[in-house]
Amino acid sequence: MNNKVSIIIPCYNHAEYLPETLDSVLAQTYKNWECIVVDDGSVDKSRDVVQEYISKDSRFTYLYQDNQGPSAARNNGIRHSCGEFILPIDADDLIAATYLEKAIKAFITHPQLKLVYCKVKFFGERNRIWELPDYSYEGLLWENMIFCSAMYKRNDYDKTCGYNSNMRAGLEDWDFWLSMIGPADIVYCINEILFFYRIKRSSRDTHAEENRHALLRQIYTNHPEKYEPYIKDIIYFKQQERRLQEHIKMLQQKSVSIIESTDYRLGAMLLRPLRWLREIVHRL
Repeated sequence: MNNKVSIIIPCYNHAEYLPETLDSVLAQTYKNWECIVVDDGSVDKSRDVVQEYISKDSRFTYLYQDNQGPSAARNNGIRHSCGEFILPIDADDLIAATYLEKAIKAFITHPQLKLVYCKVKFFGERNRIWELPDYSYEGLLWENMIFCSAMYKRNDYDKTCGYNSNMRAGLEDWDFWLSMIGPADIVYCINEILFFYRIKRSSRDTHAEENRHALLRQIYTNHPEKYEPYIKDIIYFKQQERRLQEHIKMLQQKSVSIIESTDYRLGAMLLRPLRWLREIVHRL
């Protein structure tokens, strides 16, 4: 195994940001990589930008496809890749110079790892640390605490059906993690900010939030076997919600700060599955 990393960058009209992203790839201290930019039907100068980088470094590759969305673009790029490891990056985000080096080191030190990611910081319209919850498999069922640019093994990807094209409106990375990761798999987060997520006034994420109800239903449809045990317990969750609401009323009567209440925080965590299920099976 030569531990080559295939960096897959779907690009749709991101010529404005693409140079920064490709520069962050070029700056990697780990040199055994290839970078495949998949142009998803752009009508700007994305192709010209990539061709300029190809002229500088043969490790860059350009692929064009008619517009099919980021899932299809990632799958297309991975099909054309030859690395043992895959790292997807969106065409407007950045990675720190040591991200590849430290992720590969984690895989070499602990070959049983399924996925490696890191701490994140926003930049652009917002500049602050992205406080993601700690990873747990059960937690991943209810919210995505792993951003799209996590590294994984190509042979683990090959055991899935890839990124699902029915998630074109967003959350395709969360859906893919659910396809690849099982309850016994080990996921590792590097305790260092090595990824930078660009915040723009309008992005796919803002549109995904607008379509969140439909996207959650689609995730459930894609992975019903993972949620079936919780649907069986929906009556229990409803009873817990009623008890929490009664407790909140009692706290209000005593003029206790609800948000600062430990009981409230624990209750909100325990009821997260109910809120999620309510969004996808509210007519159950």
